[in-house]
Amino acid sequence: MSDLRTQYAALLDASRDEVVTHAHVRDIRLASGRILALITLDNGRDYKRPNTLGPHTLVALGETIRELHTRAEAGEIQAVGVTGKRFCFAAGADLSQVDAIPSREVALQLGELGHEVLGLLSTLPVPSFTFYNGMALGGGVEVGLNSTYRTIDESVPAFALPEIFLGLVPGWGGATLLPNLIGIEKALEVVISNPLKNNRMLKGPQAFELGIADAMFPAVNFLEESLAWADAVLGGEIEVKRPYAPGKMERLTKWDIAINVAKKTLEDKLGTVPLAPYRALDILKAAKSGDVAKGFQMESEALADLIAGDQFIASIYAFNLVNKRAKKPAGAPDKELARPVTKVGIVGAGLMASQFATLFVRRLQVPVVITDLDQARVDKGLEYIHGELDKLHAKERIGDDELNRLKPLVQGTTDRSEFADCDWVIEAVFEEMQVKKDVFASMEAIISPEAILATNTSGLSIEEMSADLEHPERVVGFHFFNPVAVMPLIEVVKTTKTNDVTLATAMATAKNLKKNAVITTDTPGFVVNRILAKVLGDAMHAVDTGMPFETVNHALDPLGLPMTPFELLELVGLKVGAHVLDTNATAFPERFHASENLHKLADYGKIFDRDGKGKIKDFDKKAVKLVQGGVPKSNKTAEKFRDEVFVGLADEVKHMLDERVVAEAEDIDLCLILGAGYPFQAGGLTPFLDRVGASEKAFGGTFHTPPKRGAAHR
Repeated sequence: MSDLRTQYAALLDASRDEVVTHAHVRDIRLASGRILALITLDNGRDYKRPNTLGPHTLVALGETIRELHTRAEAGEIQAVGVTGKRFCFAAGADLSQVDAIPSREVALQLGELGHEVLGLLSTLPVPSFTFYNGMALGGGVEVGLNSTYRTIDESVPAFALPEIFLGLVPGWGGATLLPNLIGIEKALEVVISNPLKNNRMLKGPQAFELGIADAMFPAVNFLEESLAWADAVLGGEIEVKRPYAPGKMERLTKWDIAINVAKKTLEDKLGTVPLAPYRALDILKAAKSGDVAKGFQMESEALADLIAGDQFIASIYAFNLVNKRAKKPAGAPDKELARPVTKVGIVGAGLMASQFATLFVRRLQVPVVITDLDQARVDKGLEYIHGELDKLHAKERIGDDELNRLKPLVQGTTDRSEFADCDWVIEAVFEEMQVKKDVFASMEAIISPEAILATNTSGLSIEEMSADLEHPERVVGFHFFNPVAVMPLIEVVKTTKTNDVTLATAMATAKNLKKNAVITTDTPGFVVNRILAKVLGDAMHAVDTGMPFETVNHALDPLGLPMTPFELLELVGLKVGAHVLDTNATAFPERFHASENLHKLADYGKIFDRDGKGKIKDFDKKAVKLVQGGVPKSNKTAEKFRDEVFVGLADEVKHMLDERVVAEAEDIDLCLILGAGYPFQAGGLTPFLDRVGASEKAFGGTFHTPPKRGAAHR
């Protein structure tokens, strides 16, 4: 056997700062008298710093398993088990170290080392067991996939192969071994679909139901029961059956069909710019042959290409924004200033208001009261909220007791005096200044002077909205994105009057709602809508002046937004889009284009012609004629238009930073990632604008020094 430290010296040198997870071994005498050598992974830190599997960790683990191989051959042990420290099995590779890998050659070593070390678990002369006792991600999951048998704690909160979310592929066996364990369709869900659904995680029972684990036990005696189960497997009392392992017919027919369907779905949803999903798909397709060595080689090669490429660097920048910067919002006051929220009032009972109510009651578990102009609207809102809670119950997201507790907490009324004891009141009424001012005035006369008044306005001046109030210091913007339950961002907007207690309470409330909050100043469009208004306004201006709809629609694909400008306009609603554009064009007429044609389209109701399932067939002929009837065709190319938009965006972001709309460029990127679905592999708007030269053209500089690598436009 090779000396791992010599063979992987370059990789180890690139990972000098790794927090090493140690492999502690102790012999466990099972009830039968057999000896199981139990490896416990433990980095010596508390639960806040999970075990990770960097190169130094892998080398030490490989040395440990080799020693156990010798002991097994000598008959000293009859099995090997692997478990983790309390609450944590292993969270995969240490991404802060992966980012430091200097070349493709060294990156290739990371895949090869992982395969060599974890593969030792499958070549031991005795069975190997993985006992997933806590969170298991990426390489942590792959430890078990390389073992003979697996058990899982039913309380495991997070179990996933999230690599595609980060611009990588499962590189230590995940994409090769998993489909041969649970079938291709389930493997596609775990390897590709879940990471692309905002990095969806499985819980312990879900991993067990998929067939990834062979047995599941309660947390209270998880290890003891796992060891007893392992003893019974070793003795033949328990025969492990894997009903989801693919058979001959699946390999002959279903496998290729599932791959082709997945590829078409990726192309429709993501286009072809993101590399990682397609590389993973290639490996999953090849796994049909059962040639593990070939699959492992494909994994290592893909991992090397992706780590050395731009998209992974961009993804790590985005990942750090979401997982570090978002946890410590810039400009947030002392959280100790926050007041408790014990009752929530919502003015309005329409779709957005009802979504708010569902979220507030589920996350805060406090009384929520909604109101509207008449009882019929209130009743419709209550029906929606109860329906959403029923859906959560049907999906087993909430249990029987929680459903029965939450429904009575939501009340509806037309009597606003019932808001008197609310700590937090948020309005979700028509986006018109006087309407919102009237709501605030009526509420201030009812609620206590300390209660917070929040608005979900998407761009109206909150300072103007609160100007006539006796206590404007307790007013704050609390801008959600639709759909409320899914989108993770809240823009918390402070006026010049908003005090620290109000701001701290808003930030604490956002956190309790399990949302990420970014603090912005009170300016038209705040962050996300101002950027989107710039893109949408430029797109409308282009078709207003004769550029073909089709050319404009796809000219901005390299920007990385999850949909084209006109698809986005239809999604947010043409009337809403026209309103947002008007607001910004009024505030910044020298940089934003108003569009009368957008109002015509809003009155008409659509831009695209769609089939019965809602899929776009083409641009609606009447919509095109409404905008371009009699307008001379423009000679502007897609490239010229794209360059103008990118430079205009760089100029607008520079204005936003100069105006201190947010603290730094990173906050612009964070808002777009969380609020507009800007993809991780694109790495944030401001690094992108630096890379394509738009920042230099707009203001003679860059947003980042030095400019960050990442996925430039292709």
